[in-house]
Amino acid sequence: QVQLVESGGGSVQAGGSLRLSCAASGRTFSSYRMGWFRQAPGKERERVASIAWSSGSPSYADSVKGRFTISRDNAKNTVYLQMNSLKPEDTAVYYCAARLLSSPEYDSWGQGTQVTVSS
Repeated sequence: QVQLVESGGGSVQAGGSLRLSCAASGRTFSSYRMGWFRQAPGKERERVASIAWSSGSPSYADSVKGRFTISRDNAKNTVYLQMNSLKPEDTAVYYCAARLLSSPEYDSWGQGTQVTVSS
């Protein structure tokens, strides 16, 4: 069973940076794509970024391109989301998720970590 544990959330002023971590366990993740999602109060969940574990090929939502970077450390089985130039609209609960490359749906989720950006 896949287990995902996020960390690194917190409060920061606009323009600041945070790095989120997602420790993954329970599988060999070479056949997985890992994603970061976020959900703000009253809004739908939004995919922020994703990365293929084996190739490292990233994908980003337009709203974060040029500001956020997703990466993974194979030795540590950890996925990171480096968030720079944060804006108040980035405030949300951020979730790590995983899916098999052959699956269209993310079916493993972490518990989430709060990111709050103040103006």
